[in-house]
Amino acid sequence: MPRVHIIGGGLSGLAAAVRLIEHDVPVTVYEGAGQAGGRCRTFYDKHLEREIDNGNHLIMSGNKSALSYLKRIGAEDPQRDVLAGPPFAVYPFVDVKTGQRWTVRINEGFIPFWVFDKKWRVPDTNVMDYVKAGAIAFADDDKTVAEVVDKNSVLYERFWEPLTLAVLNTTPEKGQAKLLWRVIRETFLLGGQASIPLTAKTGLGHAFIDPAVKFIEAHGGVVRLNARVRSVWMEGGEVTTLNFADETVTLEEGDKVIFAIPPTRLKDLLPDIDPPDDDASILNIHYRLGKPVPRDALGEGPFIGMIGSDGQWAFVRDDVISLTTSASHAIGTDELPNDDVVSKIWRETQIALGLGDTEYERVRVIREKRATPDQSPHGARKRLKPETQWRNLFLAGDHTDTGVPATIEGSIRSGDRAAELVLKSWPGRL
Repeated sequence: MPRVHIIGGGLSGLAAAVRLIEHDVPVTVYEGAGQAGGRCRTFYDKHLEREIDNGNHLIMSGNKSALSYLKRIGAEDPQRDVLAGPPFAVYPFVDVKTGQRWTVRINEGFIPFWVFDKKWRVPDTNVMDYVKAGAIAFADDDKTVAEVVDKNSVLYERFWEPLTLAVLNTTPEKGQAKLLWRVIRETFLLGGQASIPLTAKTGLGHAFIDPAVKFIEAHGGVVRLNARVRSVWMEGGEVTTLNFADETVTLEEGDKVIFAIPPTRLKDLLPDIDPPDDDASILNIHYRLGKPVPRDALGEGPFIGMIGSDGQWAFVRDDVISLTTSASHAIGTDELPNDDVVSKIWRETQIALGLGDTEYERVRVIREKRATPDQSPHGARKRLKPETQWRNLFLAGDHTDTGVPATIEGSIRSGDRAAELVLKSWPGRL
């Protein structure tokens, strides 16, 4: 039987492999690093003496592809077993400058009663603010978020800006409105049952990566680590060989290839392809305290959003507080030395979590320089189709045209779709 060679052992590559194995297709996954996961991984940090994720990721109960993937790789009930979250769709926030706190609570059902309730909507906003914001549903491809919502409103500062930063990893002045709307359409617009925020209980790797690798290998698939493709050879409109540092893999008749690698690597291997840039960065700071953080520090959710600060989202796991600053390339924190940004964001964290004068014991700074592709209107237009000019080569990754932003959900969808195209290319397989 023909084999599928998947270049890249990140989330999109693993999702493609899982989908193909379910159809009894032999697969080999080649990952250039020493562990699978790519930008979604958990590792033991020797300095902190704790396991941490390379970055914080939020999943929502409306992310059908992500939850389906977790079930397929062995999490029978992913929302209970490997993900943590509140029973309802609640989003706690704090304004670090003023100390004001509030919780946005999305009601169940399709009618957004929460918008009419001062207790549950964003404070100092009114119903008409939300009615006007509906213009985002009709935004053209070339419109940014800032061009279709009211920049001078409280709702912009306390909802649109933090949401855009978190989802698109860029500012509202640059982020494509249509991409953001597609997330809203699949989550908030469907009510609280699709909007519950979820995080990995013990780490992204334990939830999304390790079980997938075990699933692939248990069903006869191969996952090769430290296997970086140096070049590929094309002949007759197809990929014929994959060249590694220590060997050359020659494809057999009927074999297929899926490239599930970031745009920069893709450009190295296929110079004729012009993907979106992938230099949008995220700053993550992990503070280890001397004792576990009180559970009520976060309120009802698995995180707390921070307004008016460089730190934007605080996640807690036992005695480790992880702070995320999205779009750090666009808001200036990439230029700050580690000591300066650690000190400034810790002061914000003390306020956000009510820690008083509590100090951290150790800290780790992780700057993900290529966290996501460009999600501006220009970058969205450059998203790649999964089909290529080579008959046996398909693309996966959050830079492909999945219809949703570059998130865990988008990565998994891209892998699923690449696998489906491979199956369709074999008559009678799908």
